[in-house]
Amino acid sequence: MDLNSDLGEGFGIWTLGDDEALLEIVTSANVACGFHAGDPSTMRRVCARAVDLGVRIGAQVSYNDLAGFGRRRVDIDAATLTDELRYQIGALSAFGPIAYVKPHGALYHTTAADPGHASAVVAAARSRDLPVLCQPGSVLAELAAEAGLRVVAEGFVDRGYLPDGRLVPRGTDGAVLTDVDAVTERAVRMARTGEVVAVDGSLVTLPFESLCVHGDTPGAVAMASAVRAALVAAGIQPMPFA
Repeated sequence: MDLNSDLGEGFGIWTLGDDEALLEIVTSANVACGFHAGDPSTMRRVCARAVDLGVRIGAQVSYNDLAGFGRRRVDIDAATLTDELRYQIGALSAFGPIAYVKPHGALYHTTAADPGHASAVVAAARSRDLPVLCQPGSVLAELAAEAGLRVVAEGFVDRGYLPDGRLVPRGTDGAVLTDVDAVTERAVRMARTGEVVAVDGSLVTLPFESLCVHGDTPGAVAMASAVRAALVAAGIQPMPFA
């Protein structure tokens, strides 16, 4: 099972998360490309360390929303958005080998249902024939598969799920999970059976191939370490997706 985290989300003198520590734990790193977070020096440092440790590098592309950390939807036409996403992928590729693309924040949620913005992500990924890491069953997953791209189904061990398989919106009760024991138990269940309990108690079954632990939440390193240890203890070896 692949274990991924969002990294390189500092900017200038401002830092967020512990990239060095998380790179020792995860198997794939979703690296910010400068539009929601990140800058050239941060991208270089994270990519160089990822290469040293054998961690796969993904371009975490976003709306052009540095002030809002990419968590605000931007009303932009698909052609312009495609250009911006290709620009971000190109920027990150200057510092390391890009193995996949993952949308960030509002773009992730929008592309789950919006064909226009989802098509922009697909077009940007197709320009380099890159796999797309995204929510299973989403519009983005469907369009990427139709375009012949490898689709990697992602699950979130530290985020709440709605009964339809979407994530609980941030700012809503149950959106972010912080109990380490509960998260590790969920991670093992998701990896073994593809099952996750939604906020209403119902059971959602999805084809998870990569599990995400957010790097910007308090205690992220300890939680990621606990998740990895729990997977190993359950006989599930963390490794990059095929």
